[in-house]
Amino acid sequence: MLDTMTFTKVLGGFCGALLIFLLGNWAAESLFHVGGGHGDEAQAYVIEVAEAETDTAEEETVDFETLMASADASAGEGVYRACRACHQLEQGANAVGPYLYGVVGRDIGTAEGYASYSGALSEAGDVWTPENLFAFLEDPSGWAPGTSMGYSGLGDPEDRVNLIAYLDSTDD
Repeated sequence: MLDTMTFTKVLGGFCGALLIFLLGNWAAESLFHVGGGHGDEAQAYVIEVAEAETDTAEEETVDFETLMASADASAGEGVYRACRACHQLEQGANAVGPYLYGVVGRDIGTAEGYASYSGALSEAGDVWTPENLFAFLEDPSGWAPGTSMGYSGLGDPEDRVNLIAYLDSTDD
């Protein structure tokens, strides 16, 4: 059934189809790009757009103490759901990241049984104070460049203080 002549015809058919495809592509390119270079010609019609006014007002600075005073630990529990992928709340129950039980007020890099800390954390601070956690949770790699935590951070300051309040309420 499958002899040399059949194989040669099939291979010749594929090569012929490829040749026709390449020649068609070349013809289409030469038709649609008559001028040679891309973007050398002037546009036939230009739509003018008024420049949008840029807001020159600086971002409001967030008063940490005021935010912490209004922090809601129950709302922080909802924010913690994103942390569950890598962290546990039970003491000594390390996962990809260290456990977070008692993290508020704990020395940085001292979670019991967790040895995969990057040196960047200990260089950035000594204790996980609420202020340090607030800055770290905003941009982990910005606060501690070289950290092994791959999370991009929490942009909303209210979410960060709510999470800190929740983490602080989980321990004794």
